[in-house]
Amino acid sequence: MKCLLLVDIQNDFCAGGALAVPHADEVVKVAYRLMLVAPVTVSTQDYHPANHKSFASNHKDKNVFDVVDLNGLTQVLWPDHCVQGTNGANFHPELPYQSNVFIKGTDVEVDSYSGFFDNGKKNKTQLDGFLKLCNVDELFVMGLATDYCVKFTVLDALELGYKVNLVVDGCRGVNMKENDSTDAINLMESSGAKIIDSIEAEKKLSES
Repeated sequence: MKCLLLVDIQNDFCAGGALAVPHADEVVKVAYRLMLVAPVTVSTQDYHPANHKSFASNHKDKNVFDVVDLNGLTQVLWPDHCVQGTNGANFHPELPYQSNVFIKGTDVEVDSYSGFFDNGKKNKTQLDGFLKLCNVDELFVMGLATDYCVKFTVLDALELGYKVNLVVDGCRGVNMKENDSTDAINLMESSGAKIIDSIEAEKKLSES
C-alpha cells in the first residue's frame, strides 16, 4: 500500500508564521493535488507546550538559532512555534481536513524533528503502528522543512524498512546555511530514498 506523508504543513512554518520557511506556501498546492489521488494520507504535526526547551525564550541569555546541549543532544534554539492550542499549530487553511494526524514535540525535554521518534530515539509516535495496520510499505514524503523534519522523517522511515520517495518539489528548507537543503536531499538519497517530482508521485499514487 502506498501512502502520502505530509510533514508539518502548519501555519507557523508558512508565510507570516513564527518560524516561516522561505517559499513554504508553494508546497500547499502540491500537497492538495497529491491528497486527491493518494489511497492513504497521513500528516505530522508539531505540537509543543509553551515551555518547550527547544524555544530560545525558555533559556536565559540565549538567542534564536543559538545551538545548545539539551539533555545530551545538540539542539538549535527556535522561536516559539506550533504552540499547543494556537493558530500557528494548525494546518495551512488551504489544505483539506486532516484525519490521520500524528503529533510530535510534546515532551518539553526533547525536540522531535522526525514523525516517528523524538530526537533521542527514546519515544516513538503512533505513526509507524498506524502505517503497519494499513499495510503501508511505500511512502511519498513531502512538507516542511527539507533540512530538518522532512530529513529526519525520511531517514527514520528508511531505517524502519519503508520504501521512501521524496517528493522534492513539495519540500522547502530553512537553509540556515546555504546548502543545507541540498545536503539533506543528497543524504536522503544516499540513504536509500528515491528523489521524484510531484508529477511522478501523482502518477504512482493514482495507480494504487
